[in-house]
Amino acid sequence: MTNSKTALSVEGRKSAQSQRNLLTTEETHVRAPRVSTGIEGLDEILYGGLIEKRAYLLRGGPGCGKTTLGLHFLTEGIEKGERCVFITMGEPETELRANAEALGFDMDQVHFLDLSPNAAFFTEMQTYDIFSPAEVEREPVTQQILDQIGKIKPQRVFLDAMTQFRYLASDPFQFRKQVLSFLRFLVEQDSTVLFTSEGTIAVPDDDLQFMSDGVIHLHFKPEGRTISVTKFRGSDFRSGDHAIRLTDTGMLVFPRLLPEQHNRKVTRETIASGVPEMDELLHGGLERGTITIFTGPTGVGKTTLGLQFMKEAAGRGERSVVYTFEEMQETLMQRCESVNIPVRSMVERGTLSVVQIEPLHFTPDEFALMVRTEVEKNQAAIVMIDSIAGYSVSLRGDNVSTQLHALCKYLQNMGTAVILVNEVQSIAGEFHVSDLAISYLADNIVFLRYLELKGEIRKVIGVLKKRLSNFERTLREIEMTRYGIKVGRPLTNLQGILTGRISFIKDSNKEE
Repeated sequence: MTNSKTALSVEGRKSAQSQRNLLTTEETHVRAPRVSTGIEGLDEILYGGLIEKRAYLLRGGPGCGKTTLGLHFLTEGIEKGERCVFITMGEPETELRANAEALGFDMDQVHFLDLSPNAAFFTEMQTYDIFSPAEVEREPVTQQILDQIGKIKPQRVFLDAMTQFRYLASDPFQFRKQVLSFLRFLVEQDSTVLFTSEGTIAVPDDDLQFMSDGVIHLHFKPEGRTISVTKFRGSDFRSGDHAIRLTDTGMLVFPRLLPEQHNRKVTRETIASGVPEMDELLHGGLERGTITIFTGPTGVGKTTLGLQFMKEAAGRGERSVVYTFEEMQETLMQRCESVNIPVRSMVERGTLSVVQIEPLHFTPDEFALMVRTEVEKNQAAIVMIDSIAGYSVSLRGDNVSTQLHALCKYLQNMGTAVILVNEVQSIAGEFHVSDLAISYLADNIVFLRYLELKGEIRKVIGVLKKRLSNFERTLREIEMTRYGIKVGRPLTNLQGILTGRISFIKDSNKEE
């Protein structure tokens, strides 16, 4: 009986867990009313946005984009017909409005409470004989805030910066009580509050982190700008560092890609190349939702082979995209047209997109969002990355290979065929799949290499791995001609191609 109850208990937990796994991120987390930050990528990290009527700390060093994020937050509220207040204790209102206008933010409907010191404060040189400056200044500042909030009753408040209150408190205990009381007052007025801090090593803001309902960090690192969330009461969030970019129109956030949060029903159809001998080699072609590595030395035809599959897909009306990290877009088009792959006309018809990636211009998160747009909005059936080495050295940031792994798994989950072009350094000699440790990613590995026969350089193609079907074990000669790709008969009379020690096999009737 006990064993039966235990089994039922375990089974019940498994069932509950499986039901939870079936829920999407949005269904699981967007239950409390949310307030959009005005930045799509940040809302995705927060699983829908900030929880309304709570107070959130936005922290980061100078130039990280705190004020820019605040402007997004306020203008989003204005667009939704909400009342919004900007409380500034440092930068004057005139400068804030001018900077906002330069970025394209319309702040006409935003109410400003300017508590920044003006020029008269310096010229009057106020002195305090009996009371401390904090005691004298605190009351008028507090009264102005009470009057403005009571009059406007805002739904959104952005305060820059809360740490200024520290100088209006006589000691840390009073500062903590003052901030807690102030935030509670705002929240009881039905406001969602976003406030910044100017924490430093000398004057940390740990106390503000404890008091807030959530903490958002902005970082400015040598490899680029990032944003992260470390606290979010009442909800889960997407952890880790996510890339951001400050542009002339504001802030863009690029959430780190988590493959398990994206899925699409996959039909395991086979994508043919349109070259009969090639399809014989692959027992039909490449399956949707698989990762294929085309590997070989420079100039052997890896990119051309990938575009041949895209040419065949275009004939069925499907869209493909190739991201080139090394070759110029125009060079690629001319070269493919010389072997009867009409890349230019495919681009004009919208069945192919050729995207040239500039070195060190994007982070892996930004690149992943580009790919997601092609897959989710433009329904790309094949995605080719040319090449793996180019991806690794061209994108800024740490753990680039880990990001490539996540991107490929995402594409698999979406049922997209992935082609990774990999270049090996050695032209001849013993065969290597890759000079990088990436072969574990592949469902299929197709290799091309050079072959010297009778003083002539030729090319051969073979399949090393294919997870979802069988494949031909022989090698075939491959040639790029002006009429297209030509693949020959199996080379059954040669051996040692993989080792680089090529020899002919003698048959019983004829000696080669």
